[in-house]
Amino acid sequence: MDEIQQQLSNVRNHLKSVIVGQEAMLDRLMIGLLTGGHILLEGPPGLAKTTAVKTLANAVHAQFQRIQFTPDLMPADLTGSDVFDPPTGNFRFVAGPLFHEIILADEINRAPPKVQSALLEAMEEHQITVGGKTHMLPDVFLVMATQNPLEQAGTYPLPEAQLDRFLLHVCLDYPNATEELEIVQRDRRSHFGVDHPPLETRLNPASILTARRQVAEMHIEPVLEKYIVTLVHATRQLQDWHSDWQGYVEYGASPRASLAMVRAASAHAYLLGRDFVIPEDVIAIAADVLRHRIIVSFTARANHISADAIIQKLIELVPIP
Repeated sequence: MDEIQQQLSNVRNHLKSVIVGQEAMLDRLMIGLLTGGHILLEGPPGLAKTTAVKTLANAVHAQFQRIQFTPDLMPADLTGSDVFDPPTGNFRFVAGPLFHEIILADEINRAPPKVQSALLEAMEEHQITVGGKTHMLPDVFLVMATQNPLEQAGTYPLPEAQLDRFLLHVCLDYPNATEELEIVQRDRRSHFGVDHPPLETRLNPASILTARRQVAEMHIEPVLEKYIVTLVHATRQLQDWHSDWQGYVEYGASPRASLAMVRAASAHAYLLGRDFVIPEDVIAIAADVLRHRIIVSFTARANHISADAIIQKLIELVPIP
């Protein structure tokens, strides 16, 4: 492993020492950092989502901003706006909170569609247009959004166009009893001044950009690329692979899913110290790449068949190279 890989491995271990359990979430946050892909975290409150993102930002010395999404939020509250400057008699642009490197969009589904749409250009183009002028966002720009699946009152479901812009959709669950006991004990120790020392790394946004180039250059065999495309295409032709589930999928994953799967699998291999991708990397991240890109039909929901069940079945049916 080169120096950057070793430093990132230290960051990954540091995250696991700070956050009890939730290893899948921590790995996905690292994958998002290494690919520049945005992450949607879905889970009940109190699972250390905010702590994990903030710890990651501090470890790589990135500018961090938490934005609490609420129903009264306006697009200008995210992007910034042109403000009149009396001394000069001109308008000047005052940047909003999106002009940071790592953004935590907390409870993103509580903001109305107009605000959610303000993120589309930022997430896809890494730029913001205000008053006819385009303003570039930082080179390392990453949105990590959270949503709470328990409360639906006063929420606005994310449109499919915006969901497709998230590289991964990670579903979280409560810790087990052993992990929760460790959380309680750590919290008590923190009140007595016993806490984790901050991680000292030489990582910075420039290092992350270098790591992203290395991930993009990871070797992946053509037969594995074909496997990825076949797996994604199978979500659109489910009846060809499982005739009993015909009509269970209204819309399958778009070609953006194939691109996302290649990027995420490459980052997964990179985190494990390899310079090539294997089928296990693809299988490990397949559900997180695909679950928000598949729209199941009413028939599937009536038969208690979820997107995750469809993905798992396709992984079993599509031949692995």
